[in-house]
Order: sequence, then C-alpha cells, then structure tokens
Amino acid sequence: MGRALRVLEAIAASPCGISAKDLSTALGLTLPTTYHLLTTLVEAGHVVHLTDKKVFALGYKARYLGQALSRQLAVPSEIASSIRVVHQQADAAAYYAIYRDTEVVIAHVEDSDRRPRVQPLDVGFHQAVHATAFGKIMLSAMEAEQRTQYLDQAGMDPCTPSTIRCRAGLEEHLTHVRQSQIALEIGEFQHGLACMAAPVYDPAGGVTASVAISLPIAEFRARRWSVERAVRQGAVRVTRSLALVGRSGA
Repeated sequence: MGRALRVLEAIAASPCGISAKDLSTALGLTLPTTYHLLTTLVEAGHVVHLTDKKVFALGYKARYLGQALSRQLAVPSEIASSIRVVHQQADAAAYYAIYRDTEVVIAHVEDSDRRPRVQPLDVGFHQAVHATAFGKIMLSAMEAEQRTQYLDQAGMDPCTPSTIRCRAGLEEHLTHVRQSQIALEIGEFQHGLACMAAPVYDPAGGVTASVAISLPIAEFRARRWSVERAVRQGAVRVTRSLALVGRSGA
C-alpha cells in the first residue's frame, strides 16, 4: 500500500503524466514492481495509461479522493468568510492552514482570476513547510522536540536556491517569527513569489492555525505594510471566529 501511494503521489506531481521507466527511476523501484503497482492503480481507476503519449496520469477516481479530502478539511463558514476578507483587503490569494494530527495542511483557499492561488498550494497541500510562510508559523509554535521529529520525517529539501537548508538557520529564523508573530518568505518556495502569514490562536492561547497570502515579490515589497495589516487583522478575525464557534458548540 505504501509503495502504491508513492506511485500515485509521483503521478499527481507530474502535470503531463510520467512514463513507467521515469517513475521507476524516480522512486527507486524495479521496473517489474512499478508495472505491477501501476496495473493495480489502473484497475482501481485511480490511474489511466495514455497510450498515445506512453505515460500514466491520474484517473477519474483520483478526483473523488481530492473531493473527499476537501470535505474533510472544510472550515466553518465564519472562517471562510474571514479568509475571503483577507483576500479582498490584501488583494492577494489567501490561505488558511491548520494542524491535522501531526501534519501542517492547507484547509481553505480564497482566490480569484486576478489573484489566483499559487500552484500547488491547494486544499490538502502539506509539503515544504520549512519554505512557506504559513508553515513557519506552525513550526515556530511547536515544542522543540516535536519540531525536530516533524523535520526529521518531512526533511528540508530546497525548493529554490533561497530555501533555508540547515536546522540551525531555520531555528534562528523561527525565533524571529515567534517574536514578531509574523512569518515571511521571499523566493524560498517559488521563484518570484513572496508569502506572509500570521498566527491564529485557540481559546487557550496556543497557535492552532495560520492565515497567509501570496504575491509577486515586487508587488509585495511595494505594498508590504498594507498587506501585513490585512494578514494580521485577518488572523485576529479568525481567532475570534474560532472562539465563537467553540462557545456555540459547548
């Protein structure tokens, strides 16, 4: 099952599909094993073989998995509304990330044709936490031991030459995040992109989520302070919404 999921994830990360040979090389599997896993996934409907291009791509059932994940991560309407306000006030794509057990995952996105979300920052995205602003907020709030375990498992693969690659450098950076209650990354996740995030608190005062935006670097620098105000205010609104939701559910 684990290897089949790795195959599915590799195919999902290949927008034009991927050949069995390239898949075998990328995952360090033998070609017969790769074909066996692909056959199983094709029969289940999660993968299709595009014979004209000689590549494998996601099948129709993979869409249902994505839809199911979106339903499971769905946020209350009050929170969705607050993220929409951030999108409008910051004039930027806006994101809401949460802890899901031991993972940091995007649970909601508000964007538009004018300000589209950054791919692959969709609902369910949980990679490259060390290189994203929302991820840095969540990492900074973890206990040191928990953060070490998380990074041991997730790794710190570079997304761009600007990505922080060493633990000591990341720890120093996260200290500033905790002190300022704002996280910023410029070109660490994608070239030409800047992201900013602020923490959301639970009723006990612990960080439980983060609100973030993304913009082209030049525009972000030109509007830095108005964008930061929108992000901080948005995080405060979501914090209040969580408190209200908690009280109504008590």
